[in-house]
Amino acid sequence: MPRLAVLQHAMAPEIDANLATAARLMASAAAEDADIVVFPEVHLSPFFPKHRAEDAPDAADRYVMGEDHPALAKLSALAAEHRLVTIANIYRQDAGGERYDASPVFDADGRRLGVSDMVHVAQFDGFWEKDYYAHGEAFDVYDTAVGRVGVVICYDRHFPESWRACALAGAEIIATPACNLASENTELFAHEIAVMAYQNSVFAAMANRCGSEDGVAYAGASVIAGPDGALLAKAGAEETVLIADLDLHHRREIARKAGWLAELRDWLKIR
Repeated sequence: MPRLAVLQHAMAPEIDANLATAARLMASAAAEDADIVVFPEVHLSPFFPKHRAEDAPDAADRYVMGEDHPALAKLSALAAEHRLVTIANIYRQDAGGERYDASPVFDADGRRLGVSDMVHVAQFDGFWEKDYYAHGEAFDVYDTAVGRVGVVICYDRHFPESWRACALAGAEIIATPACNLASENTELFAHEIAVMAYQNSVFAAMANRCGSEDGVAYAGASVIAGPDGALLAKAGAEETVLIADLDLHHRREIARKAGWLAELRDWLKIR
């Protein structure tokens, strides 16, 4: 039975300091026999999209990462060292110069299995993400040492189609790196994750940042939910290694009995 750990933490201004936090929390998760860890959104940097790009034109440039950025090699090495399937989240630049909110996924041997880009990109006060991010094209599910893991990044979680795409691709666990404000309705968000887990017969983990950045407070309140809709664990507002055990055999039984995906019609007609 795999054990999942959400690594909720605050972010420092420097990538190296955030990598040190990642290393410390991954070691803590491994010491608690975790098999898979999920980090918050853009966990190696402050949340720069809180500013309009025109107001801080160079704010994000120091955090953008190409394919060969040393931080990715470090995360790979940490995943291998601790034997942890690792869902990270970074500010990624591809070979053509497009930039994305993206989750590299590392298997327990440190291999990078792929990178999932955020598909739905927010654009409103405090989340000026279209100033920085291009849209991803699809949702990905990865065969990992702990099972099939899908990635639904932050704003994507508000679109049920995101979850269903992962479930239809065989996801057993869906990881959601997130950035939720302390002023937002965290109870609603917890229920949202639980309902999506229930409706898609998956385990779901939302990893949020905490602490304050430039006077903006982030909520923490990360959650892990089960395929029956139960909230298995919920964090407070402080740094936390949030743990839950995932009974994948039981998940398959729930999925078989619920039959959501088998009953889904190929085409929904609106009358």
